[in-house]
Amino acid sequence: MSEPDTTSPAQRSSMLPAFVERARDVISVQRVFGDPIETDGAVVVPAAFVSGGGGGGTGVEADGREGNGGGFGLRARPAGALVIRDGDARWEPAADPERRIVAGAVVAIVGILALRSLLRRRGRRRG
Repeated sequence: MSEPDTTSPAQRSSMLPAFVERARDVISVQRVFGDPIETDGAVVVPAAFVSGGGGGGTGVEADGREGNGGGFGLRARPAGALVIRDGDARWEPAADPERRIVAGAVVAIVGILALRSLLRRRGRRRG
């Protein structure tokens, strides 16, 4: 059995700004753009897709005990890199194998369904 929550409402309300501040630290431009890397006469700036969400709340149990909680989640995946060479910048997208696998599966399913439909029509014409 868990320990009863002994924090006062004032203490709980003071937790929210700290929670928000920690979330703000996590979601920052440094999470999206990495440190520039110099290589072969070019500067490469890696970038990522970053998304997150959070929530929290308080409540009272049937026996009168109060509780509170919160949470935050973050997802990041490579987006690509900005390559700067001789004053020109170009975007190089990252290879996303997960997206390619899903796209391949969708194409295969559509192809199978189209073939099945075509074979059924041919079977009806002969029968």
